[in-house]
Amino acid sequence: MKCLHDALEEYVRLRRSLGLQLRWPASALRCFVDFLEHEGATFITTDLAVRWATQPAGIQQATRAARLSMVRRFATWLSVFDPRTQVPPPRLLNARHRRSMPYIYTDLEIESLMAQAARLPSAKGLHAQTHVTLIGLLAATGLRPGEALALDVRNVDLKNGILSIQGTKFGKSRFVPLDKTTCEALTHYAQQRDKLIRSPRTDAFLISEGGLRLVHCTTRRTFAKMSCAIGLRSPAQGRRIGRGPRLHDFRHTFATRRLIEWYRAGLDVDRELPKLATYLGHVHVAYTYWYIQSVPELLHLATERCAARHAGGRR
Repeated sequence: MKCLHDALEEYVRLRRSLGLQLRWPASALRCFVDFLEHEGATFITTDLAVRWATQPAGIQQATRAARLSMVRRFATWLSVFDPRTQVPPPRLLNARHRRSMPYIYTDLEIESLMAQAARLPSAKGLHAQTHVTLIGLLAATGLRPGEALALDVRNVDLKNGILSIQGTKFGKSRFVPLDKTTCEALTHYAQQRDKLIRSPRTDAFLISEGGLRLVHCTTRRTFAKMSCAIGLRSPAQGRRIGRGPRLHDFRHTFATRRLIEWYRAGLDVDRELPKLATYLGHVHVAYTYWYIQSVPELLHLATERCAARHAGGRR
């Protein structure tokens, strides 16, 4: 029989060899295996899986369902090697997935967040600079937060102003051009980074003061605290970060602004959308159309354009 921790690491290696990043599932399943060991269990049972997935009290139903789904996939694989393994039934904690409504940042809010990032406690000065640069990069390019944190120095061509986004979500790689001001800001950051951290312990472009790649969950928590400080989020109790605008909403803001600009400029948005979909790394243009449906201003502009076309066709 496989040790649960060894089995999990083998499972994670297998899934990643198929092109999946598995960051959150891998971390969550390690917590699940720790939970099993704490309970004295040597194999997975449905009862223990449900108990773990529903802790602590008060977490969202969608989160519970997602956690149990991770366990179910792991248990299905493990049952081949350990017949004692119980595979939780599908839809045991079913929750209908709904995409979060995007939050569209104003220019003032972005400026306030960058100003707050510049005030972060920073012994060497790099902690603050890194978070200012991260926010500016997300706002200017529409990258996924994970893509920005995964950038290595070799992926950032500041001479030609191009980012190389590799092996990202759905395994799609792409090139992202940078405008002059963004390139200048990244160049300034790179110079300060290399001056302050002579021997980094990572190849990452954005690094911590310890010379390491930024960790997604820590970065998300830091951003939540900054958002609370400027009034974009309400403070939460304990270690919870509350609900409110997220790092990923910079991507929504970028996409929405481009679509609004195109509508106002009178461009054929249906023709332009595939370009935006490619730039954003969407696997299908339908994911880009979602922005039109989810943002009232865009839906209004699209409706006006459709009505104008219809009226023109009747003449």
